Amino acid sequence: MSKPITFVTGNAKKLEELVAILGDKFPRKVVSRKIDLPELQGEIDDIAIKKCKEAARQVDGPVLVEDTCLCFDALEGLPGPYIKWFLEKLQPEGLYRMLAGWDNKNAKAICTLSFAESANSEPIIFQGVTEGSIVEPRGCRDFGWDPIFKPKGYDLTYAEMPKEEKNKISHRYRALAALQEYFNSGK
Repeated sequence: MSKPITFVTGNAKKLEELVAILGDKFPRKVVSRKIDLPELQGEIDDIAIKKCKEAARQVDGPVLVEDTCLCFDALEGLPGPYIKWFLEKLQPEGLYRMLAGWDNKNAKAICTLSFAESANSEPIIFQGVTEGSIVEPRGCRDFGWDPIFKPKGYDLTYAEMPKEEKNKISHRYRALAALQEYFNSGK
């Protein structure tokens, strides 16, 4: 039997979404563990690969690491992988105000999952993207920047959507669907 995959997160909401999205169809057991990984700078995939390698080294087994980005088109992709720090300092209202001088409010929510079977294996990347726009904060305030992200084709922000609906269209859902497809293909 395969070792459980350790989902590296200290964020209970991310774990809750992962479990809800994967359900009981995922062929491996997933456990979670909080590990302090370095906050790296660089391009999305490079950050994900480096974090995954470090997590696999610390766990000494299979790991799944997530890196989430919110990329504003008007700002050439920023805050991108630095969204955690922008959100911490500015809150959703400040993120919304960052685009006050721009007509273009389009954004992309990107979830990059990196999986490694062991510390010696090369990480595999699974990415999900949901296009949308940045709006004045609306809805529940319990999950990061959800109150300001309105997915394309919807009138509600992530924060206003029922969790089941968000979990069918989100960037995390799309990345997890790619991960699930990889495992279901027998790799």
